[in-house]
Amino acid sequence: MYSELSTIEIPPQSAHLYSVIWLHGLGADGHDFEGIVPELHLQAAPSIHFIFPNAPVQPVTINGGMKMRAWYDILDMTLERKVDTNGIYQSSALINSLIEREMHKGISSENILLAGFSQGGVIALHAGLTYPHKLAGIIALSAYLPTISQLETERSTANHDTPILMAHGIIDPVVAIESGKATFHALQALDYPVEWHDYVMEHAVCQEEIEHISTFINTVFI
Repeated sequence: MYSELSTIEIPPQSAHLYSVIWLHGLGADGHDFEGIVPELHLQAAPSIHFIFPNAPVQPVTINGGMKMRAWYDILDMTLERKVDTNGIYQSSALINSLIEREMHKGISSENILLAGFSQGGVIALHAGLTYPHKLAGIIALSAYLPTISQLETERSTANHDTPILMAHGIIDPVVAIESGKATFHALQALDYPVEWHDYVMEHAVCQEEIEHISTFINTVFI
């Protein structure tokens, strides 16, 4: 569908040792999480290349077919919402290409972290857990995984021990916390090292969550 993604990037200030690929949510763009970088207070910050890809522009069914940046189409808003699974696979392939671009620069896959919010978190989980080379970690914020059943047979053994951070607002009206918690429990059942945090917030990011993200990244980038 799309051969490559446009990106917003923050280059490392010193030697490039790590890469973070951070995916925005539905209707946003790569600038959405650009401002979070200084708030994370990462020990390795000068050596991290931050990449914020822009999702392809496509019609979104739940928004009346309006075209917007989306990693995949959402067909309904029920708790078991129907989604465009093919779109998840296509966007995951685009993220794989970004990972490989960083590897071609000499960055080990084990020093590349995927993060995402909402739809972006879905892609971070799907792409990361099916990727054939070990990654540093996966962060999924206010997200769930509609392809969890496919993951049971398609998951990569290379990322079986990759740490995962899931975080969610308990009053999220967009992605119900029940959906996120169900994915967390499913990943636990598959023996992934996944941690969970929730907060009194809606479909958003809060300061306490930023602190948990900071701790997580500082733990995996050492």
